[in-house]
Amino acid sequence: MVTKTYYKTKDYCKVKFSFNVENAETVEILGLNSDWENSVIMSRKKDGSFSADVNLPKESTHEFKYLVNETEWVNDPEADSETPNAFGGSNSVISL
Repeated sequence: MVTKTYYKTKDYCKVKFSFNVENAETVEILGLNSDWENSVIMSRKKDGSFSADVNLPKESTHEFKYLVNETEWVNDPEADSETPNAFGGSNSVISL
């Protein structure tokens, strides 16, 4: 799930990513701000889900994927949309 919080006096939007996947030890977000090299590490919560807060520029669009256990690429089923990628699959998209 992606939750967006807009601030009137800020040029960014606080985005909370929440993701729940069975048998996950680690979950990372890649692709935000077109950065596929550096990930955002998600924190594990007591209920077993993962979350992370990221500030992203207003009026921007970002492709992203979750990397589960450093091996499995997963889209967010509740993202704003999906777009094809160069590997024959798709990426999640968030629009601010």
